[in-house]
Amino acid sequence: MLPCYLLLDLETTGSSALQDRITEIAAVRVEQGVEVTRWSTLVNPGTPISGFIEQLTGINDAMVADAPRFAEVASQLMTLLDGAVLVAHNVRFDHGFLQHELARVGITLHTQTLCTVRLSRLLYPQFKSHGLDAIMQRHGLSSSARHRAMGDVEVMQRWLQLASAELGAESVQRQAQSLLQGSAALPPQLDTAVADIPDTPGVYCFYGENSLPLYVGKSVKLRSRILSHFQAAGNDPRARQIAQDIRCLEWTETAGELGTLLLQARLLKELQPLHNRQLRRETTLCAWRLEASPNSRPLLTLVRGKDLAPQQFGALYGPFSSKNQALRQVQEWADRHGLCRQALGLESGKGRCLAQPSGNCKGVCCGEESPERHHLRLQMAMAEHKLQVWPYAGKVGLREHNPHTGRTDIHLFEHWCHLATVHSDEALAVADALQTRQDQMPAFNLDTYRLAVKHLLPGKHTGVERLIFS
Repeated sequence: MLPCYLLLDLETTGSSALQDRITEIAAVRVEQGVEVTRWSTLVNPGTPISGFIEQLTGINDAMVADAPRFAEVASQLMTLLDGAVLVAHNVRFDHGFLQHELARVGITLHTQTLCTVRLSRLLYPQFKSHGLDAIMQRHGLSSSARHRAMGDVEVMQRWLQLASAELGAESVQRQAQSLLQGSAALPPQLDTAVADIPDTPGVYCFYGENSLPLYVGKSVKLRSRILSHFQAAGNDPRARQIAQDIRCLEWTETAGELGTLLLQARLLKELQPLHNRQLRRETTLCAWRLEASPNSRPLLTLVRGKDLAPQQFGALYGPFSSKNQALRQVQEWADRHGLCRQALGLESGKGRCLAQPSGNCKGVCCGEESPERHHLRLQMAMAEHKLQVWPYAGKVGLREHNPHTGRTDIHLFEHWCHLATVHSDEALAVADALQTRQDQMPAFNLDTYRLAVKHLLPGKHTGVERLIFS
């Protein structure tokens, strides 16, 4: 296929090259069509392996406890990569993890990459799906170690041999060479080739020196949107600065708009990128909690942080971006509806409030209005700001399918929190079976909440299939 290439697969603790770590490496080096080296090792990630990843890969904490750290195997890996094209299925994933892991030990990765997903699309354009499972089913390939690093490398190796036999070695080589071309439109310091970037829905991340997050964006056409940043660099100062600072480009394909919005919301919160102008820092989000008893004083209490929990949403109103915004809203409710500022907690003291003599309070503070009626009017005034109660007994999935790419994403939610996105019913069953402890629930995210309300409230019809679990 190519004069010299390294077939590689990684197993990891998760999908984020910045946050997660490698747990297993497998590689086969091929020179002039002949396998010359085969190597694999478990890697101690230095962080716990989640139940979901253990179910998916079979790799657990005990297996990696005595394994070498990545720093101990980095030099051996670099020797295997020397002079070779890095070939992987969805190479962006493996390349991104290698870049970050090597950067942590002071090594800069410079290597050409070839994605076998992209190659499969060129060689077999009549098929929609080009994931490893689809390729195995289509070509009658099997593996006793699927989702283990060497098992997946061996599948790629057999598929390349089969494609060369079916289509001719020259045809496979020609298409592989075409994927190595076309990087001129990207900043020269990037190893990524334009042809590697799919023009499909997804989220992309730009990183600078020392893996500093620069920008997180989304688009229904990844390649076009990413290239537009650098095409605008001549006229846009921010785009020019990004083009100068960028050292690494990562992207994640999604099935559609919902997946891009969910992933972008999570990455913005996790990475806090330097150049996202409208980045919402949610550490100051707060809401008002309404006391159930009409006789409670004050009737409203400001809650934030961990107290802003979806399980309490039946009594919460908001959210607000700051305490000042929350106070201004209560003052507006009081002025517009004649509510008692003393009862609401805006004013201290007992007896008549300052607004009652002028008629701006209907007198719950001095017995002229019953606490029950005042409490009801307060609920009516705040109704449009009430946070929605989770309407299901447990987890709910949203299945999003892209007929053009064949990709399916299933987004799993509980209590308005996005727990995970998986790509098959089997993986969904594993994710659903795992119990989510209260202290492991994702923090409240306003963008995610709004998306979930749009798609998950009963009676909403948004074209995304809803899966309800008992």
